[in-house]
Amino acid sequence: MNRITLEPGKRGGRPCVRGLRITVYDVLAMLSSGMTHQEIQDDFPELTVEDILAVLSYAADREHMVYSLKVQ
Repeated sequence: MNRITLEPGKRGGRPCVRGLRITVYDVLAMLSSGMTHQEIQDDFPELTVEDILAVLSYAADREHMVYSLKVQ
């Protein structure tokens, strides 16, 4: 998870990939539109397969946390 960074002032403080200006949301949007890992890497050569997998892992962890909260 050290591939996902949060920096105040960069992209509105949204989670980014390795301090780049590419957000987790950007990568998820590309994947959900049907782009392959290779197509994403062709458009953004600074991204690695590990970066894309880290985005998916980060999103999965956040989704899990939402459903793990207990209402009191």
